[in-house]
Amino acid sequence: MPELTPVPLPKWGMSMVEATVVEWHKAVGDHVETGEALVNIETDKVDTEVEAPLSGKMVEILVQPGEDAEVGATLCLISPDG
Repeated sequence: MPELTPVPLPKWGMSMVEATVVEWHKAVGDHVETGEALVNIETDKVDTEVEAPLSGKMVEILVQPGEDAEVGATLCLISPDG
């Protein structure tokens, strides 16, 4: 079985420590492409999207809409193509 790739919450500003998941664009089992928007997040300063770092299949969503995640926390897991 291929190793799962974690998708972490990136840090977009010096003061950013956490963000809230607003909406997932993909569901478990969906195929994703590199650079495709996976999830909308919001912080106190920015609303943006987290993109897929690689192509593969969404295996697990770890942070649900309305939940907060700290910078670096794994938002979801992707099984790479191949």
